[in-house]
Amino acid sequence: MKLNFKQHGSYIIGAIAGVIVLSLAGSILALYLLSATPTGEAIRSHLGLNDLKTFNITSNKTEKLVVEESSAIIDASKNVSPAVVSITSTGKAVRNVFGFGTIEAPKTSGTGFIVTSDGLIATNKHVISGGDTYSVTMADGKNFDAKVVGQDPVTDIALVKVDAHGLPVVDLGDSDSVQVGQWVIAIGNALGEFQNTVTVGVISGLNRQANPSDGQGQTENLDGLIQTDAAINPGNSGGPLLTLKGQVIGINTAIAGDAQNLGFVIPSNELKKSLDSYKKNGKILRAYIGVRYQPITKALQTSLSLPVDQGALLSSADGQPAIAADSPADKAGLKANDIIIRVDKNDINETNPLSKVIRQYNPGDSISVTILRDKKEQTVNLTLGTLGN
Repeated sequence: MKLNFKQHGSYIIGAIAGVIVLSLAGSILALYLLSATPTGEAIRSHLGLNDLKTFNITSNKTEKLVVEESSAIIDASKNVSPAVVSITSTGKAVRNVFGFGTIEAPKTSGTGFIVTSDGLIATNKHVISGGDTYSVTMADGKNFDAKVVGQDPVTDIALVKVDAHGLPVVDLGDSDSVQVGQWVIAIGNALGEFQNTVTVGVISGLNRQANPSDGQGQTENLDGLIQTDAAINPGNSGGPLLTLKGQVIGINTAIAGDAQNLGFVIPSNELKKSLDSYKKNGKILRAYIGVRYQPITKALQTSLSLPVDQGALLSSADGQPAIAADSPADKAGLKANDIIIRVDKNDINETNPLSKVIRQYNPGDSISVTILRDKKEQTVNLTLGTLGN
């Protein structure tokens, strides 16, 4: 048979084109089967190619997300850092101790942040506790003498003041709006020497309770705290916890020493209440009911055969009576072993403890308190007193 070369060439070209098309289709199919898809993962695992670097059809989106988050962290840190300060508290020097002459005054370092442009600074009470003189170092390196102007009697909040004007200030956010899993940023004077260190994490929990110690035998009973895994080191106390928008939602306060990345933060709304009181009264005053209590849990209910599994059991603590003499609770006739189950319309439970509820009120407010006494419910009215100096 005689073949026409021209016709035969067309067959050859067509065959080559077909091979190319099939090869391209096969390559595309192979890339898909080896890509970051459930099918691709199964095939790579079967072929032993899990370490193979493949195309990822979502890589651009992931990169964009990472860039956006990093940009928000950078912007928030840059905007807030000028208003974050280091605080040094110096105690009194001790002289002629056992013939050793003068012993240098103890110093402690912490963090604070500026809340008014004329030099009012928020920090932790334990940062300034035991100090005799105080100094503040701004982010730009300027130093100021400072004085303590307010200490919250029921939370670990203190206010110090420097003589300055036109200072950068933070934006206080709404701590009631934060959610578990939300990204947050901590800024502080880490270890007392690394000023304005930035760490990042998430909100790990809300309405936590903690009893931190200052290392000198003093403890605080704190509730309603924000929990975060953002690294909080010694020296960070008093520093701000920020949202990605740069709003302060809390004061970094304590860490769990026997755990990793377990930090606790006083909500910013508690600070707002302290600031309002200071601006109104020149000092921080809090509402006072005058009771000591145990939060009732299911375990406590079982062990004490209580009629309810939530509420506040009025009981003595640390050698002090359940009802403080001449207190609002005493005047209203509350007694030891009463169980407070409600204040106005607020149920008392583990996430809404009595102390947190009382902090929502102001001194002089009248409230109704519902109690269980001998398994019978009754309501008494009382006027809250004033706690503070």
